Amino acid sequence: MVVVAIIGIIAAIALPSYSDYVIRGKIPDATSNLAAKRVQLEQFFQDNRTYVDAPACVADSTSSRYFDFSCPAANLSATTFTLQAAGKGAMAGFVYTIDQAAAKASTITASGWASTSTACWITNKGGSC
Repeated sequence: MVVVAIIGIIAAIALPSYSDYVIRGKIPDATSNLAAKRVQLEQFFQDNRTYVDAPACVADSTSSRYFDFSCPAANLSATTFTLQAAGKGAMAGFVYTIDQAAAKASTITASGWASTSTACWITNKGGSC
């Protein structure tokens, strides 16, 4: 009986920590793809002097299992863009963005995670970048 109680206590501590670890492991999928797509947008701008119709802004739901990438039309013009990675599945509630000035932001509504940041991409449950 004591062994079962000890295993239960250990599981109660380890399982939430492991879940947070798995979520943190999926975040670089968003941030690395956003960085790569931003470079593609800047290369397109150098060639065309506009961000409109850039291939990197086409809605992309296939390059990542955990995030969908897009440029919301309201934030896209010839000289500005905001590229967004919105979580799906287990990562629902995580949204990361970057714009033409390389300003990073996070909006996280997942339970237990820091809610928003306008200065960085949150990568830890405590809200640090």
